[in-house]
Amino acid sequence: MFDTLSDRLSATFKNLRGKGRLSEADIDATAREIRIALLEADVALPVVRAFIANVKERARGAEVSQALNPAQQVVKIVNEELISILGGETRRLRFAKTAPTVIMLAGLQGAGKTTLAGKLGLWLKGQGHSPLLVACDLQRPNAVNQLSVVAERAGVAVYAPEPGNGVGDPVQVAKDSIEFAKAKVHDIVIVDTAGRLGIDQELMQQAADIRDAVSPDEILFVVDAMIGQDAVNTAEAFRDGVGFDGVVLSKLDGDARGGAALSIAHVTGKQVMFASNGEKLEDFDAFHPDRMASRILDMGDLLTLIEQAEKTFSQEEAAKMASKLQSSKGGKDFTLDDFLAQMEQVRKMGSISKLLGMLPGMGQIKDQINNIDERDIDRTAAIIKSMTPKERAEPTIINGSRRARIAKGSGVEVSAVKSLVERFFEARKMMSKMAQGGGMPGMPGMPGMGGGPGRQKKQVKQAKGKRKSGNPMKRKAEEAAAAQRREQAAAQGGALGLPAQEDKNFELPDEFKKFMG
Repeated sequence: MFDTLSDRLSATFKNLRGKGRLSEADIDATAREIRIALLEADVALPVVRAFIANVKERARGAEVSQALNPAQQVVKIVNEELISILGGETRRLRFAKTAPTVIMLAGLQGAGKTTLAGKLGLWLKGQGHSPLLVACDLQRPNAVNQLSVVAERAGVAVYAPEPGNGVGDPVQVAKDSIEFAKAKVHDIVIVDTAGRLGIDQELMQQAADIRDAVSPDEILFVVDAMIGQDAVNTAEAFRDGVGFDGVVLSKLDGDARGGAALSIAHVTGKQVMFASNGEKLEDFDAFHPDRMASRILDMGDLLTLIEQAEKTFSQEEAAKMASKLQSSKGGKDFTLDDFLAQMEQVRKMGSISKLLGMLPGMGQIKDQINNIDERDIDRTAAIIKSMTPKERAEPTIINGSRRARIAKGSGVEVSAVKSLVERFFEARKMMSKMAQGGGMPGMPGMPGMGGGPGRQKKQVKQAKGKRKSGNPMKRKAEEAAAAQRREQAAAQGGALGLPAQEDKNFELPDEFKKFMG
């Protein structure tokens, strides 16, 4: 969503690099480029004005003028101001002192409230809670059925006593759900309310009635991140009509310009608490302003990547794999079965392109990342699964006839099987070298970066001596002059100004003796 904004900001900061100091003209030009980038991203005009004013004021201050690298200081200022307009610190859910905690979802129709209810339920279930989804959208056709299906996929309970499709009282359903939750020991109730195609009085009144009936601990306003400026207008109307405590951004993986995400927290004064960035129920997490700002500026999001890895990878399995790579056999205990297990673990973390996008500087190869074929992992898995257990444990036995059989079983060319085995050996060798402390292979001379004893040493080119003249008479004169210079140097105490070797009484200074041991 923020690709265009990231590209514009990266190009702007590139122009600042290499400048020892920034003039007023440089600051104004940079501010102008940032302003255009934000407006093109559909950020609300009041937000842009406040943002640019703060950046310019700080850029003219001492923190930039006295900095060793002014360009980096400007990037730091923009990063901090982005964090500020995105809401500052991460806002956590408030839980009730006595269960159940009631969370009410509100927003326009089509914003994705029902799907988001399932995502939030799954996320809370992962945090150790027992959520209950409540179907209070009784107007939209099939809304109740949709919530039931989403709840089943998320593995959470649902309360849907009314069939919906215009039948039933949503306020009564909301009231009854609290007693149901207490009876079934659910500590969180998520109320999915009805939406409309536009802001109208009927919607506001119904949402206000449900709010009064259940006294929610959190009212979350669900915003479609792709609707741009209108998201801010809708949020202001909901804030004044019903009131809400936090914002949830849905469809953050879309190709819109991202203005809603950058504007809504600043305009409404309510922080973005969660973000949905994909179609799967797992594509949902708490919103971290600092991490989002870092991604916009192409600095990566390593914290989120680490968190996803911790959730996916088993510590026990990781230790087991590491011990295999560190073994005295040079990593030969690491088999294709292990390779397949690791690959499947990475696949559980999400798409490869999304994971790579969290690394710093990946915006520069954005096109290559977007063109990654996720099916390559499935093809690799199919090839490995077409092998016998012995072939997976000892890939060296895979000869021509075995390759042909494996290729036929996995539906690929024979060359693909050969390529996979060769790549596996290379990867195992590299991982084993890194695990044993050799660092990255192929980088000799750098501490901890490989290039160990087995690597051929670079031949040191001998320096050419001073060329001698081809004229015999001239060469004889040069040799005599050189001999005379050597005699003078010896008489004065050697070539380095030290006393001559014949001086038996010479002693090194005490400090030098101490240094030499």
